Amino acid sequence: MTDAVQPTASRPLVDDDQLWLSVMNKMDETWAELVGQQIELERKNAELEGAHAFMAGVFDSMSDVLVACDTALRVVRTNQAAERLFPGGADGLVGRLLTELVDPHSPTTVADVANTIVRRQRLEDREFILAAAGGPMPFAVNGTVLYDGRGRPSGVVLAARPLGELRRAYTELDRAHRSLKDAQAQLVQAEKMASLGRLVAGVAHELNNPISFVYGNAHTLRRFTRRLETYLAAVHADPRAADFARPREELRIDMVLSELDGALSGIVEGAERVRDIVADLRRFSSDRRTPGTIFDLADVARTALDWVLATCGRPVTVHADLDGALEVDGHAGQMQQVIMNLVQNAVDAVEGSDSPTIDIAGTRRGGRVCLTIRDNGPGIAPEIMDRIFDPFFTTKPVGKGTGLGLAICYRMVTEHGGMLAASRHPAGGTTMTLDLPAFMPDEGPDNSRTEA
Repeated sequence: MTDAVQPTASRPLVDDDQLWLSVMNKMDETWAELVGQQIELERKNAELEGAHAFMAGVFDSMSDVLVACDTALRVVRTNQAAERLFPGGADGLVGRLLTELVDPHSPTTVADVANTIVRRQRLEDREFILAAAGGPMPFAVNGTVLYDGRGRPSGVVLAARPLGELRRAYTELDRAHRSLKDAQAQLVQAEKMASLGRLVAGVAHELNNPISFVYGNAHTLRRFTRRLETYLAAVHADPRAADFARPREELRIDMVLSELDGALSGIVEGAERVRDIVADLRRFSSDRRTPGTIFDLADVARTALDWVLATCGRPVTVHADLDGALEVDGHAGQMQQVIMNLVQNAVDAVEGSDSPTIDIAGTRRGGRVCLTIRDNGPGIAPEIMDRIFDPFFTTKPVGKGTGLGLAICYRMVTEHGGMLAASRHPAGGTTMTLDLPAFMPDEGPDNSRTEA
């Protein structure tokens, strides 16, 4: 029988126990570390799944069509907008080639997308025609190259929006921008008119008294001149007048008498002109707000047109389209003054034209009444377009205009809650647009008022 192995002094039993305990402790530490890593991994995985779900929700909630492709331009992911657009739905899109989704007549081709990946560039607002379920549709497409962890291209994601929607959005934005600019210009002009109105009111008041004094005394001098002429005629008829012949000639009495009436006539004419300017200044600076009446702007326009053409002294072809009632709540007299001024300006503008023509038209659009007056003259120069409503600004020769006509018209139209604007017509000439609030019977402040 073989003898049992006896423990030696170099390997006591207690060392084996300690080694075993050390191994167990290491195993416990490793297991605890693994459990911790597992928990951390599960937490990060949950966060990743949440982020993935969030991104998927965002991806699918977008109204733009999104298509992600690999480098072979095979579809790997789409959103719900793309699934609704293309035939086949969700199951039919993934795995298909991009060439199947793009119409053969598309301005931007699949080859352009492939070049984008190779060159690592972006597609920006490129026009595509996509083979939608309802037929080819134009889209504006933006594309971005995707990269893997090593920075190598792994595909491309395309975002497409219908061109009709973009054009509508751009049109609405442009319309809003123009409306904002017009409103800003109106506000600036209104504030300018208000400030100038306060200044002009004081100037008109100060001018009124001295010019009345000059005007009255000029008429008095004209009456005195008649008496002096009668008296001197009697003196010159006397036989003894020969004694005064020399001083009469030296003092040029006969020339003075002949020129005196003309000089006084000039003073009276100048005084009358200044008086008219003061009257215009008073009207321009007036802040009176008296109740108006209901009147037909078309009738007022016809009357103003007839009055101006009757006194213009030359034939002018007029095309009038003023059918239908254009009822406005306000002052018919003031609007007639405005329209007469606009028509007179149009007549002056076509003075040198071979075939002078004026077009006047009135329409009602919802709650607004619009009247346009167009001439075929040379038109307003772009550099002065912003100044034509400024007081004392005129392009007419000296003596033919004070520069207050359009300023007063602008003030009157603004007080009626309307807008007055000038523009160059594409075919030539100037178009003046008068826009006023239409009378609304259901909203009128007093429907019992007598119509003008």
